[in-house]
Amino acid sequence: MYNLCITNDEVRRMQYSSVFTRQKMMRTALLALLPVALGSVYFFGWRHVAVGIAAALAGALAEYLVMRSINRDKAKVSEAVFVTAALFTLSLPPSAPLWLALIGMLFAIVFAKSAFGGFGRNIFNPALAGRCFVYIAFPAQMTMQWPQPFSGFPGGFAHWSAQLSADTASSATPIIALNAGGAPAPLGSLLLGATGGSLGETSALLIALGAAYLIYKKAASWQMMASTLLGAGLLSAVFWLTGLSQASPLFTLLSGGLLFGAVFMATDPVSAPNDKTVQWIAGGLMGAITVVIRTFSLFTEGMMFAILIVNALTPLIELKYRQYKQAKKARAKEAVA
Repeated sequence: MYNLCITNDEVRRMQYSSVFTRQKMMRTALLALLPVALGSVYFFGWRHVAVGIAAALAGALAEYLVMRSINRDKAKVSEAVFVTAALFTLSLPPSAPLWLALIGMLFAIVFAKSAFGGFGRNIFNPALAGRCFVYIAFPAQMTMQWPQPFSGFPGGFAHWSAQLSADTASSATPIIALNAGGAPAPLGSLLLGATGGSLGETSALLIALGAAYLIYKKAASWQMMASTLLGAGLLSAVFWLTGLSQASPLFTLLSGGLLFGAVFMATDPVSAPNDKTVQWIAGGLMGAITVVIRTFSLFTEGMMFAILIVNALTPLIELKYRQYKQAKKARAKEAVA
């Protein structure tokens, strides 16, 4: 006879596993994002938590419906959708409206992920693809409203959302303020997060904590992180020393979304290269392209475009590197012969 004494916990686990694809690495990524998420609440209030939950639910529903349309009997939602929702939400301005977050998340899941066949097949980082779409489609909501972060205890933990300042100079991000002729933001503010910016990018210290956890758990490539920061740091040093840019290398690394992107976006296990050498090449390109866009274009933040550009180039870089290794082995065999 069958044992029908099944606990409620076992029922919930079976129901969960029947809908979701368990991915331990994605839960590790969510834990790594926890310091940044808590910091965003402290700096900007609880509002974005509600926005993030709504984005996650919308993304999970969208992925389920698309996967169900492809294979009705094997329709499942990957846990990666919650990482995508968290990354996408933390990349938004604090005042981004709910409808914008939902549109961006739907684009990320449907067009940047499911359209390629679902998890493991997407070329582009879904969270960044969604952000890029809303950044281009709704520039006013994405680039012109930057509330000042809360300070002191309890900070944003006692508020629903941060208010926009009447002083546009004080509500600008560090990069916008510098490009407008202002002084560079103090490094202490960039480290701790007492600056304007997207929800997850303001505190370099909290991002570094997440990076340390990912590296400790071996859930992300430190080579991608290091090469991205190295590429950005070296090129920004050249531009700074030659007078092409007012941003020092340290300011470049700590401001904007560079550090957040290098730690949580560039290391995406699907869109990032697998070979260690190619990771150094791809990361260096991401950092360098970011600095070029920041310095010479109208866009104040280049990390998003840099990662998506390198995502598109990664298959070609990997192919050329494989061909190079094969040719090198062939020459070695000829030399021995």
